[in-house]
Amino acid sequence: MDTKLFMQLQDLATVLSGNPNLDFEYSYGSQIDLVDERVTVSQIWRKLDQDTKEAGFKSDVLLRTIGTLHYSDIPTVQAYMESIQESDLPKFATQLFALLEDIRLEEIVKKTRPGTVAMFKKRRNYLRNYFDMQLAANVTRSFALDELFCLIYLLIQADSPDPNFPRANEEQLSHLEQLKPLLYSVYEARSTDATVRICEQIVFRLNRDYKDSINEYFIFPIGHLETYTKNTLFDELTRTDELVNDDEDEVDKEKSEYFDETFSTWHRENKNENRKQNFLQFELEQGSKTSMLGGGARETEDADQAMASIQGTSGESKQEDYSKMESVDKQAAKDQKQGSESSYGEENADAVKLIKEAHAPSREDEELYREYVAEIDLFHRKLANTIKKTIEHKKTTPRKDLLAGRLSRNLLPLVLDDTSRVFYKKDQESKEFDAVFTLLIDCSASMVGKMEETKKGIVLFHEVLKQLQIPHSIIGFWEDANEVREGYQPNYFHIIHAHTDSFYQNNGPKIMQLEPEEDNRDGFSIRVALKDLEARREKNKFLLVFSDGEPAAAGYDQNGSVDTHLAVSEARKKGIDVIGMFLSDGEIGEREDATMENIYGRERVMVPSVAELPEHFAPLLKKLLLKAI
Repeated sequence: MDTKLFMQLQDLATVLSGNPNLDFEYSYGSQIDLVDERVTVSQIWRKLDQDTKEAGFKSDVLLRTIGTLHYSDIPTVQAYMESIQESDLPKFATQLFALLEDIRLEEIVKKTRPGTVAMFKKRRNYLRNYFDMQLAANVTRSFALDELFCLIYLLIQADSPDPNFPRANEEQLSHLEQLKPLLYSVYEARSTDATVRICEQIVFRLNRDYKDSINEYFIFPIGHLETYTKNTLFDELTRTDELVNDDEDEVDKEKSEYFDETFSTWHRENKNENRKQNFLQFELEQGSKTSMLGGGARETEDADQAMASIQGTSGESKQEDYSKMESVDKQAAKDQKQGSESSYGEENADAVKLIKEAHAPSREDEELYREYVAEIDLFHRKLANTIKKTIEHKKTTPRKDLLAGRLSRNLLPLVLDDTSRVFYKKDQESKEFDAVFTLLIDCSASMVGKMEETKKGIVLFHEVLKQLQIPHSIIGFWEDANEVREGYQPNYFHIIHAHTDSFYQNNGPKIMQLEPEEDNRDGFSIRVALKDLEARREKNKFLLVFSDGEPAAAGYDQNGSVDTHLAVSEARKKGIDVIGMFLSDGEIGEREDATMENIYGRERVMVPSVAELPEHFAPLLKKLLLKAI
């Protein structure tokens, strides 16, 4: 999934519709649904070249959020959908309306937004080629009505006035000839009602001669059509609902205490000299009707103004107990959920962080760790020596062209320059690195067969940073698919080494405890690690993520890559460098590289074989360490 394009389309949908809650999704066809609050685009564009794909997706969004939302008449469409249920061709009738209404709406969109003309031209060119191929396929398969539908599209969108279709059957060409007057009137349609009349006449003429369509090229553009009551979908967005309940409180007016009085506007000429003020009454949108609404008013009391209060969510109080009030509980739960969504992303509202501490390493773990240390010793020594030499060079190299310090032998700037930068300083630089690292390791089930080699890269990471005394943490993450249920998605964080652990602690053998587990929710895990890094005071902060592909967890399939990309973007905006390391078990394909690029951009390292991880990891670590000096 192209995460940048996805986010563009999401922004386009919300801005054009004026509804910030409208979600964008890829689906079988293009549709807008205000009940589920989503707008979808057709998957037909997904595997095309970049320009055509963008034009197709964006034109789908434009047709739904500008066209259908504002210019499709809902009662007319509802009546049409009811009428075609009695027809023998409901699928054909549905697709025909979607096609002809889109043509009408396209002209409206191009008129209101002239910059979209080129976009719709690309859309039309591709669909012409697509339906030309479909025409040939339907002729071969003897799908008569599908063949006729393709002919209808190609006739309406043809560049010439009377196109020729040599591959089509005579029967379908004969029906197309009869339908031409109706089809040519499509561009004269100025309303949904005109489009519906054309569709009804076409369906009526074909009803007896054909069986319904087999293929489905267009879906109906409006979701949950039966639930709407206004003229347009935009009216549905801006409607004001009636009272939730329509009952009336039975009150004996003879026993009620009230007085009738006109509430006048305050002015100093009619100022209330006796200071007997009347209090205005609140207007309610929910509740039972009483005699107080309208002519009734309560007589004022002395302490009314002083005792005015507002109910809200707050901490525990000794004065009044609100613990059993349902409204307060609901609001608190809502605030808590919104806080969770804002902290860890909308897709992770039900994700729960669970910490798993590493236990003391066994003798077998210690022996295996020593073997791994010996294997990566060459990379370790090369990297450590390079860093030491860089530090020594920086320590002895003087800073030149300063306004103050030791006088330089080169005095020409006194004559040539306006400012006398003829001084230098030879400072004794600190050997300490102002940096902190976090290494996140994907412990999903797909890491089976890769984890052992991955551990060698982690050992190199730990040994080098330990020698240079740089704070770092090593964390394995996964989501337990077996424990997932509605409203609860447990995500485990296996802490091997923490930022606060001493460099003299023997935590290295604990790396051997990392094992493949279940799913991986990368966006959530990155945000959890981000909070720990934000609390650190070091100047340079680095987050390295070892993974072997796309995120995969409960309800995380479609938007997992987008959520992870957002998490990476959030971290980089806060000054934290995030690098993704892709671990493959063979040749890296274009799809894997595109996925990692969509998530991490240029800051990614593609490792074709896990056995080569130390070779690829050492240069990356060197680059980051030199940056931190």
